[in-house]
Amino acid sequence: MSQSNAVRVAILYPGDEETRRNATAENNRFADLFRAFAAAGAHVEPAVYDDAFHDEVRQQLLRCDGVLVWVNPIENGHDRTILDAMLREVARAEIFVSTHPDVILQLGTKEVLFRTRDVGWGCDTHLYLSLDQMRRELPVRLATGQARVLKQNRGNGGNGVWLLSLPQAPAAAAGGSGSVPGLETVIRARHAKRGAVEEAITLGAFCERCAAYFQAVDGRMIDQAYQDRLAEGMIRCYLVHDQVAGFGHQAVNALYPAPAGASPAEAPQPGPRYYHPPSTPEFQAVKRKLEDEWIPAVQRLLTIERASLPILWDCDFLLGPKDAQGQDTYVLCEINVSSVAPYPDAAVPFVVDATSASVRAARQRRGLTL
Repeated sequence: MSQSNAVRVAILYPGDEETRRNATAENNRFADLFRAFAAAGAHVEPAVYDDAFHDEVRQQLLRCDGVLVWVNPIENGHDRTILDAMLREVARAEIFVSTHPDVILQLGTKEVLFRTRDVGWGCDTHLYLSLDQMRRELPVRLATGQARVLKQNRGNGGNGVWLLSLPQAPAAAAGGSGSVPGLETVIRARHAKRGAVEEAITLGAFCERCAAYFQAVDGRMIDQAYQDRLAEGMIRCYLVHDQVAGFGHQAVNALYPAPAGASPAEAPQPGPRYYHPPSTPEFQAVKRKLEDEWIPAVQRLLTIERASLPILWDCDFLLGPKDAQGQDTYVLCEINVSSVAPYPDAAVPFVVDATSASVRAARQRRGLTL
């Protein structure tokens, strides 16, 4: 391929004007991708983004064949409203965008945990579309005595993720066998952010604290049953389109319980995530489930073609109850699409190959030669 016909790829990530002026292929966290794209013969350039200069970035992207986007749903107090509108405009010009904002809305919000709960990776999962609905239904679920994990629809880094439980058996807490706790009942609540400790709060006060999570157009909360095997670690499966490209394993993660007999404040804080290639033997069972069963089922359910699946995304799994044969089951607790980083080294060639194929297809749709 001649230099003039080389595919032109932008890597978009957040930063201020100074970061944009000084951006190079090496002074950012995606230097490995820049080098890999360049080695493959692509022209690759940084596209540092902020809402304040979104039009300048839009003009840059319209000169490219494709863009890979790394911006969190919530970044420095801003959401992706302006960015997503700009990316939709760029995509309409037949510039390849990954991940497209419409696909993020299907896969990258917590609501996907509810919508896909029956594909084989789900658990006891409920959706609250309003604060009033949560006030009515959450007490009933807490009355079973099982802890619940509540998650706001769009967030990252543990924002808006809570572990809730009653401090004692439901009958004693609510004043009678089978009765439902009232909004005045004191519950235990722990936020998933690093450093958070458990607190005692009334159920009504907790609900009021969650009011902000319902204010956006797509504001809602997901309610999942707490998984008792959380202390055995979380498996992060990195995917490129529908193919597993690596794994991350984190032994101590958010909402990890305190040791027996210790106070909630003594729960260990999240530890490092260790990365592994897609051939790692101990993760082959979940890999086969993802590639052969779950991803195809999600594509059918959400009507997403393979080419529209994100270039890089991940699915986080906790271990569920053992099945009748004594084998592990897996429970999906999150899908990350907006800003998947860091990632295993093994994923880099997958990303480069898939992006190159997608941007070449975009060039052909625009009538450009390869």
